[in-house]
Amino acid sequence: MSILMSYAPAFPEMLLAVAAMVLLMVGAFSEDNESTGAFVGWLAIVAMIAAAILVALQPAGTQALFNEAFVVDQFARFMKLLILGGTATAMLLSFDFLSSKRIMKFEYPILMLLSCVGMMMMVSANDLIALYMGLELQSLALYVLASMHRENVRSSEAGLKYFVLGALSSGMLLYGSSLIYGFTGSTSFEIISNVAKSQDAAANIGLIVGLVFLLVGLAFKISAVPFHMWTPDVYQGAPTPVTAFFAAAPKMAAMGILIRALGGAFPGLETQWQQVIIFVAIASMLLGAFAAIGQNNIKRLMAYSSIGHVGFALVGLAAGTPEGAQGVLIYLLIYLVMTLGTFACILAMQRGDEMIEDIDQLAGLSQNNLPMAFVLAMLMFSLAGIPPLAGFWGKLYVFLPAINAGLYPLAIIGVIASVIGAYYYLRIVKIMFFDEPQEKFSPVPAKLGLVMGVALLFIFAFSIPQLGTPIVNAAQAAASSLRF
Repeated sequence: MSILMSYAPAFPEMLLAVAAMVLLMVGAFSEDNESTGAFVGWLAIVAMIAAAILVALQPAGTQALFNEAFVVDQFARFMKLLILGGTATAMLLSFDFLSSKRIMKFEYPILMLLSCVGMMMMVSANDLIALYMGLELQSLALYVLASMHRENVRSSEAGLKYFVLGALSSGMLLYGSSLIYGFTGSTSFEIISNVAKSQDAAANIGLIVGLVFLLVGLAFKISAVPFHMWTPDVYQGAPTPVTAFFAAAPKMAAMGILIRALGGAFPGLETQWQQVIIFVAIASMLLGAFAAIGQNNIKRLMAYSSIGHVGFALVGLAAGTPEGAQGVLIYLLIYLVMTLGTFACILAMQRGDEMIEDIDQLAGLSQNNLPMAFVLAMLMFSLAGIPPLAGFWGKLYVFLPAINAGLYPLAIIGVIASVIGAYYYLRIVKIMFFDEPQEKFSPVPAKLGLVMGVALLFIFAFSIPQLGTPIVNAAQAAASSLRF
């Protein structure tokens, strides 16, 4: 028993891995039909809730396993709760859509569970090998999920593009990791950190080149410019619930490991990596602001929106301070809720069995379905960063650390990009409330309505101190466990 309890920090990951194996057996020995897929899906959600409870019950402080390659601290716990919440909500959004397309297979929730295990391993990684193992476990499941709708050519194309470009990014990350290992003699973040803090670290060209390749590999995963090229096609081609999942949980995990790697392994090379992060942040914000203006497909618009929001999150990271890391964590939580609420609205854009993705089809929605139009309008306002909604506070928490760190041009460009980006969010609101009505959508399913309602409450309630302050304090505690 004592040996088993020594692995307690990894119990949430172990629970999900065992649940995935058990559910695989349940699905394999049951009839291959819609009810089996739905049953396995609900059990997967229960498993994720149980894992979240285990994460929440873990003692405060830092615990390490496997020769300190796996670390559980406040930061890891915060990120794991976001990942589990995002994955479980994306699973909840999937049931009605997959059933209507007759692709509610039992493999779907199992792939999501395995991907979730990989993401949780990523944010606890304290070693380059552990980082890569978690990243690949997540990615391999995501490639299959993107091409889940096999009869749909766009879905197959999305899976193929994601796989090819994902393999390229993994190769770059591996090459960077090999250089870092070669010039530091270790894959452990602790030892790499000691080398990076030495006086001659800035002159260690091999280590810096390795760091750049590592950042390139991770920039692919967060779809930051100029490594964003897969995002619009994959978001549009993948089944809509899968797109919602991509925009939520994997984005949290990739940002989490980026923060962990820079704050845990390379605090001594802040001057070097800060330049890269500033460039990527500016490029992502500006491309997200301008490229989405001409989009008519709402999923492609959300893809460019996500690129822009990654840029905003990186503004806080560029500050290279605990305050900046705290701002990024708050921003990620708010972005997660806004994105899942928006995709619940997108999934409700349905007439019979036909999914509607054209923004112009939202015309006059306020006259046909005022509650849905109101929720989507508020989410658009929040994504645009209009006060007093949660999106405004998210941007404030990432811009202030940049200003305090003296990065005035970065913060100014961020504000300008936010103003430009507001155009395409407000355009959707204008179409819903002022254009001539189109044909009514089908009634909103209860599961989607629940997610919309929770997202709406959150974006309004975050500005209330009783709700916002505990979240800010939790993010501060999580950021303080890093080495910035």
